[in-house]
Amino acid sequence: MIERRSFLKLCLASAMTQTELLSGSAAAAGDASQTLLVTHPAFFDHDPGPGHPERPARLRAIDAALKDPAFSALRREAAPLRDDIETAILRAHSASHLARFKAAATDAGNLPYSFDGDTAISAGSFEAAYRAVGAGLFAVDLVMDPKSRVANAFCEVRPPGHHAERERIMGFCLFNNIAIAALYARARHGAERVAIIDFDVHHGNGTQQIFWEDSAVLFGSTHQMPLFPYSGAVTETGVDNIVNAPLRAGDGGAEFKEAMETRILPALHAFRPDLILISAGFDAHRGDPLARLRLDDEDFAWITLKLIEAAQKHCGGRIVSFLEGGYGLHALATSTAAHVGALMQGV
Repeated sequence: MIERRSFLKLCLASAMTQTELLSGSAAAAGDASQTLLVTHPAFFDHDPGPGHPERPARLRAIDAALKDPAFSALRREAAPLRDDIETAILRAHSASHLARFKAAATDAGNLPYSFDGDTAISAGSFEAAYRAVGAGLFAVDLVMDPKSRVANAFCEVRPPGHHAERERIMGFCLFNNIAIAALYARARHGAERVAIIDFDVHHGNGTQQIFWEDSAVLFGSTHQMPLFPYSGAVTETGVDNIVNAPLRAGDGGAEFKEAMETRILPALHAFRPDLILISAGFDAHRGDPLARLRLDDEDFAWITLKLIEAAQKHCGGRIVSFLEGGYGLHALATSTAAHVGALMQGV
């Protein structure tokens, strides 16, 4: 515990240096002073099977890290089941996609069930998937409400979402949680321009596909290439709303920062979003077993602070972040702590 607290204090102290100006503007606003954490015990009940990297232990590792006193100021809320979840899903996915999931997930005699070699469900997956969507809707509601005192939010959810395409379940992902939240923010809260920044080591092919022809959404992604799902080339630009900045195996913090500072962040500032959403995958960490990038905890804190800076400039600090990948448990815990700690420093 002493070692973990020391790391967290160092992380939060380094974040303070970069957020002194930001915290001043947030304090002046007076109506946005908390970071929201949304999660639920149902997320432990989604079980893709023995040996699967996207396992419930991921959330146990994160929960242990976020129990540190450094995170006592978090506003912790349960991810809800809501009457409008299916309506929200159908903004991003086809009716056949939803029907296919429901048919498989509610057929008790056919569970566990695999949609493909990577993506399986269990008896607890239906509720987990719906609550993962509900977490995003709930977080968007509070972040977009100036009376809520919520400046930004982290949705600690599983299953992840950024590989799910409009009509395809794949890559551990059932519904595209972040795409659903983006479309909900537009429909419910009138957000005209929503930016999605994805720093998972795997390209967010599903998010890109859903918004390929939607100029009201900016999608910016850093990712290792080549690597599953083998998309995300710089030439993939949609209607000039897609910015891909692929990295090579072995690249680390310097290359990551260069990609962000020369490609992603300039596009974000030019876009002037009304809301920033983050696909926060931590599998680009050097300690992750599924890829070969070499990011450290401090790199995740750095990009979080850069996104806070953009949010403070363009959209009143409004950010909602979604857990995506990250499969080395220690690396996942410490990098998530760095990310959430930076979010807290930005309020």
